[in-house]
Amino acid sequence: MSTLLKIDVSPRSEEHSISRRLSAQFAQEWKDAHRGGDVIERDLATTHLPFLELPWITGVYSDPASHDQAQRDALSIGDELIAELDAADEWVIATPMYNFAVPAKLKAYIDHVVRSGRTFRVSSEGIPEGLLKGKKATVIISSAGEFYEGAPMEAMDSEKPYLRTILGFIGVTDITFIQAGGTWKVDRALQGREDYLSSFTGQVATAARE
Repeated sequence: MSTLLKIDVSPRSEEHSISRRLSAQFAQEWKDAHRGGDVIERDLATTHLPFLELPWITGVYSDPASHDQAQRDALSIGDELIAELDAADEWVIATPMYNFAVPAKLKAYIDHVVRSGRTFRVSSEGIPEGLLKGKKATVIISSAGEFYEGAPMEAMDSEKPYLRTILGFIGVTDITFIQAGGTWKVDRALQGREDYLSSFTGQVATAARE
């Protein structure tokens, strides 16, 4: 049975979030195409994700048998998140763009799951290898800015290349990006939400059913 991990980042509710609406459509299309498939939902807006501090740093580079409670607590968050990544065959990550980059919540999530010996390893020659190979990811990025790919502002977009790099680092290279730009029109009531979303439903359906 196939499993999808659905990761939402936006602090807005599905009613008001473009990325959440598109990820919800993706999950439904995916379930229709994978009869009997399971969906794991991870909402980063409601997940406690502390930044990495000393207990995590000392814990990750020491013998687990020597860990104190603070170190165990710090690492247990990542243990749970990594287990979800590992259990799923496919991931959909739906996130807004904040100031041309990933939101702090998503960066905190990434810091917890990119862990040596769990999601990547480094050989004695210093060559990194991702350990989550064979999985597929779809990344949905909503942004107020409208034109990035192939446009003059593309160089300002550090979110898409960063996510491509970090996913590849942990072994996932089969990645589809759906960039929903121009959400400012919806926020300022210059375009209806449903009309805007209709521009991306085809891309989402195709990605979910491939």
